[in-house]
Amino acid sequence: MPLHPFVDPAGRLRSGWWIAAFLALLAALLLPLLLLTRRRGGEVSLLEQAALVLVASLACQALRRRPVSDLLGPLDRSWPRQWLLGVGSGSLLMAVPALALGLAGVASWRINAGGATTFWSTLAVLAAAAAAEELLFRGFLFQRLLDGLGEWPAQFLIGALFLLTHSDALRDLGALGYLAAANIFLASLVFGLAYLRTGSLAIPLGLHLAANVMQGPVLGFGVSGDLQPGLLVLALDRAPAWLHGGRFGLEASLPGLLGVAALVVVLLRWRPRAGETRRGANSGGASPRP
Repeated sequence: MPLHPFVDPAGRLRSGWWIAAFLALLAALLLPLLLLTRRRGGEVSLLEQAALVLVASLACQALRRRPVSDLLGPLDRSWPRQWLLGVGSGSLLMAVPALALGLAGVASWRINAGGATTFWSTLAVLAAAAAAEELLFRGFLFQRLLDGLGEWPAQFLIGALFLLTHSDALRDLGALGYLAAANIFLASLVFGLAYLRTGSLAIPLGLHLAANVMQGPVLGFGVSGDLQPGLLVLALDRAPAWLHGGRFGLEASLPGLLGVAALVVVLLRWRPRAGETRRGANSGGASPRP
């Protein structure tokens, strides 16, 4: 029996068409907002971007007649616990390489007297950025790729897309850009593995946010090339840029790369407790469908 181009043998619309519908809806929501903000001489904020991705995702979930918990993860007591686990892991992901640089005499810090005045506004921006990126790259789009292709094809496709969205920041890094690109790609795998192990966006959201906050507003490094005042003022010794990442941040450093690679290994070996099993084990979402 020939394969139907639109529906699978169970009579469900194929994942590729759901992806197309999601992207079309997202574009339809984004276009008028872009026109409006450009007319006003502004740009679409990260909070608006996160809201648009969430609305498009929820609309597609409703069309699929699937609950919100399929998108965000079980909304029970485990969600905040997993989010806090992500926050702790993301903080360590940046704090450990920074500590190593400090002990090696490469980096030192002093308290920024005015850092607290900008910390909360920077935190709000980074929270919106993490929400927008995780909803887009580990939300509906990723989950439909999992259904259609399986874990690793979905991971590599999303990793490539995640890297592409950072290409402007990588453009002027020269040879250091290869180190930063590897770090960003592995970070995408980390966020994806955290979702796959729990079936929830809680850990990826907490991990992504905390890594950026610890790297930038707390420790004073750049965040993907964006350098903002932090609670601490960073001073770097005359060491090669690949050791500390330069203006780009720890994401472009060898210690940062080793840290994210170690977290990939940890997540590959991690077996969640009962009730916190990976998505594929519960729904078959990690296995290809015809």
